[in-house]
Amino acid sequence: MKKIAVIGLGYVGLPLAAEFGKYREVLGFDINEKRVKELKDGFDRTLEVDTNELKEASQLKYTSDANDLIEAKIYIITVPTPINAYKQPDLTPLKMASATVGKTLKKGDIVIYESTVYPGCTEDDCVPIIEKESGLKYNQDFFCGYSPERINPGDKEHRLPTIKKVTSGSTPEIAEEVDQLYKEIITAGTHKASSIKVAEAAKVIENSQRDLNIAFVNELALIFDKMGIDTADVLAAAGTKWNFLPFKPGLVGGHCIGVDPYYLTHKAESLGYHPQVILSGRRINDNMGAHVASSVVKLMAQKGSVIKGSKALVMGITFKENCPDIRNSKVIDVIRELESYGIEVDTYDPQADSDEVKHEYEINLIESPKKDYNAIILAVSHKEFKSFDLSNHLQENGVTYDIKGFFERSLVNKRL
Repeated sequence: MKKIAVIGLGYVGLPLAAEFGKYREVLGFDINEKRVKELKDGFDRTLEVDTNELKEASQLKYTSDANDLIEAKIYIITVPTPINAYKQPDLTPLKMASATVGKTLKKGDIVIYESTVYPGCTEDDCVPIIEKESGLKYNQDFFCGYSPERINPGDKEHRLPTIKKVTSGSTPEIAEEVDQLYKEIITAGTHKASSIKVAEAAKVIENSQRDLNIAFVNELALIFDKMGIDTADVLAAAGTKWNFLPFKPGLVGGHCIGVDPYYLTHKAESLGYHPQVILSGRRINDNMGAHVASSVVKLMAQKGSVIKGSKALVMGITFKENCPDIRNSKVIDVIRELESYGIEVDTYDPQADSDEVKHEYEINLIESPKKDYNAIILAVSHKEFKSFDLSNHLQENGVTYDIKGFFERSLVNKRL
């Protein structure tokens, strides 16, 4: 059985490496030496793979030395594909990973990409780098595949083996080999796409579709707010129809839904087409943090609070509940907007790593909330917050805003 090297041991790469490591030799590679040391010690800070699962992956080894990759015959690249400050695709990690693999690539090797990209990226942007670094010819000396990741961070029900996997390859023979490879670990089955581009496009529209659906209910929330109607009540009533889609309003962040649409629109614009529906949804979702903050300030003013110098508590900084992942969290938009009004903001999150938050957002997480806030905003519905006594931490005229509809309605002043 061909030895696999998984490049990037984050939320996507580690579960993949661990699953394959139960059946065949796998080398897990990451440039973060601290991350590699933690994994060697049996600890996964992302909480996606527990200690027992790491032990079960008996054929998985870890390294931060790129020279070790020469042992592999199949390379699976699972590095992040973020956007930059201008909301344009940042392919730096992907290109660096491609160059690293190219330096150790040998004749007959296969490079499979799982990172979310726009259609054509694998063959137009990554393959030339591999060819340059390796001196090998694409589809003669080496081959490629694309199998988009569908990891849902923090989800203990929908795990890697139980999520159907889309596969593809650069030739019909390689497509079949890639498909058979993933069938070793995917109990839910696979779907072999007709080409790498089709597989790339399928991935990028999955999250774009979710983004648009959430943008629709977010826009409804903005409209119903002006009408004085509770959005949750409206959605509950509409949801009694059998084919009504159960989406809820909220902040749309994370490494997928808030990012992937920009990869698709970037490619479309490069071809002379300027998307309108997709970008309209993005604008709505990107502005929800500012809407929440302004709503909180209005509530405070109605209660008689002096806005400048008042204190607010934001509960949660991760991009989703019961997960330590802080990448592209839109909670930061709420915090920055509140601060722009002169409000002092405390951020409390028992799930997030304080060092990561400090590095990423320049925010110092508090260890425990104080007792005298003018406003409390529930931003992320972590399980630890279920028993949180809101009234015990508010001033007499304090206000509460529940973005997630987490608390009983009677306990909060307003919900999104």
